[in-house]
Amino acid sequence: MTKAKPDKAGTSAVPPKSGSALQKLMAFVATRDPIRARAFYRDTLGLELVSGDQFALVFDIGGTMLRVTTVQELTPAAYTVLGWQLQDVVGAAKSLQQNDVVFERYPGMVQDEHGIWKSPSGAMVAWFKDPDGNTLSLTQF
Repeated sequence: MTKAKPDKAGTSAVPPKSGSALQKLMAFVATRDPIRARAFYRDTLGLELVSGDQFALVFDIGGTMLRVTTVQELTPAAYTVLGWQLQDVVGAAKSLQQNDVVFERYPGMVQDEHGIWKSPSGAMVAWFKDPDGNTLSLTQF
C-alpha cells in the first residue's frame, strides 16, 4: 500500500497510481436545448464538435471530451460547473464579448471592465453563463 504524504495544505493525499484506469478526464454539462447549446459551444465558444445525437453533443477541447448532455429538466448550479485555464484571460474575455458573451458581475467583488476579478492569490477569473444558465469560467493563474 502507498503511504500518503502530506500535501501543501497539510492533509494526506494518496498519489495517483501510474497503472490506474482513471487516466483521462471527461467533462459534462447539461442542456435542455441541444440546438441552442450546439450554437453556443461550437459557434460562440469555438469548440470542436465531434458528434451529436439525441443523448449528447460531444466536443473535443484539447484532447478532453466535453459531453453536453440533453436532459428534460435542469436547475443550474449556483457555482461554476465548467472552466478553462488560460494564459490570457483578458484577450479571451474580449474575444468572447465580441461574440456577445456577457460576463457576470457579482456584488462585493471588484471586477474590471471585462468582468474579470483578481483573487487574493493573484488569479484572474471571469464568469459567464451558457444558454441554460450553467456558470462557466475563465481563469489565468
